[in-house]
Amino acid sequence: MTVDEGARTVAPGRAAQELELRRDEFRLAVQLGLVRTAPAGEGDRRRVERRELDRLRAAPDFPAGLRERVRAVGTREAAALLGITADRFTRLARTGHLSPVRFSLNRYRAVVWMYLAQEVVEFGLACPALLTGRLPLELRERLAAHEDRRPRNWRARRLGLLLRAGEDPWARAAAIASLLDPVQVAEVVDDPYERSHLDRLRPPPPPGMPVPAVAREIAERLTRADDPDEILWHRLSLALALDEARAERQAPHPGETRATGVASQVPPAPQGSLMPAVTTATATATVREARVPTVRVPAVRAAAVLIPPAPVPAVEGAAVRVPAVAAAVVPVPAVPVPVPRSAAADRPPDRPVRPRLLERLRRGRATGAARPRRRRRPVAWP
Repeated sequence: MTVDEGARTVAPGRAAQELELRRDEFRLAVQLGLVRTAPAGEGDRRRVERRELDRLRAAPDFPAGLRERVRAVGTREAAALLGITADRFTRLARTGHLSPVRFSLNRYRAVVWMYLAQEVVEFGLACPALLTGRLPLELRERLAAHEDRRPRNWRARRLGLLLRAGEDPWARAAAIASLLDPVQVAEVVDDPYERSHLDRLRPPPPPGMPVPAVAREIAERLTRADDPDEILWHRLSLALALDEARAERQAPHPGETRATGVASQVPPAPQGSLMPAVTTATATATVREARVPTVRVPAVRAAAVLIPPAPVPAVEGAAVRVPAVAAAVVPVPAVPVPVPRSAAADRPPDRPVRPRLLERLRRGRATGAARPRRRRRPVAWP
């Protein structure tokens, strides 16, 4: 990062302080597009430009207006804003009338959905009939079928934010692929190089993902499509996004990158030299030959072996000449002869030589010395 870039941009933490927002509120403002960020250097690091901070601070309702637009409330607070019970608000959210903006898991591993307070107030003004009285028959049937639209609405909102933020067509295709199971992605994307490219461009997980394995598995399950119609919709969207990305450029192939790297290392032949230019195939073969390990073959000692002559047919009345037997030199591998190792060679000079066990046994049998028997001890029985 240069000095000019550091002067005209600030880090996210500093931007949150100047906008008088908490870290989670600032993150939500960036996701909703209320605060625009700019890429900074390599990687996924982003910073906030100074003119963007000046634009937000120049608003007449700053900072209360910006803080109100990013205020997220739970089920109880949202029901209090609408003047209804928490159970009725949950039924309205399950049927898809309200879209969550984020979620978290409590200590009991239950999903806690959060909603924008501004959207909750707007829903109460737009649909006052759903706040009182009995719910319509259609909604009651959907609730009886245990329908829950909250995860799907959250995924749709997050996908819309990712598509608006991404400018690269491959990045947009990766955002759609992140909502599908890897098996579904493999059925749509046949090329393994394209699948690996989409996996590298996969957007980061939503903020606030739990660390424990069981809780993280529940959270990852919410980030993927589960309804059949939703899966079909994302599969079609991924196929269209891939066509758009392929039309702009193809996915990188690792094999082409390695061939180019080998060819770039071969120096060109000098002008006027009789040596021909080395091609890419020759350079690749040279690299492959250089990687072959060298195996040492033991020396072969030549020995003279007599080869018998071929049989000569007998002819009557003719002198038969028997060719002389020639000695041909045929290589015969030398067989190493094992040399017995003397036990006294490794013995220290000050240690006397003791006879072997077999010699002691033979010596005792030859002298006829009987081994004295030991007297058995009397056993006292109870």
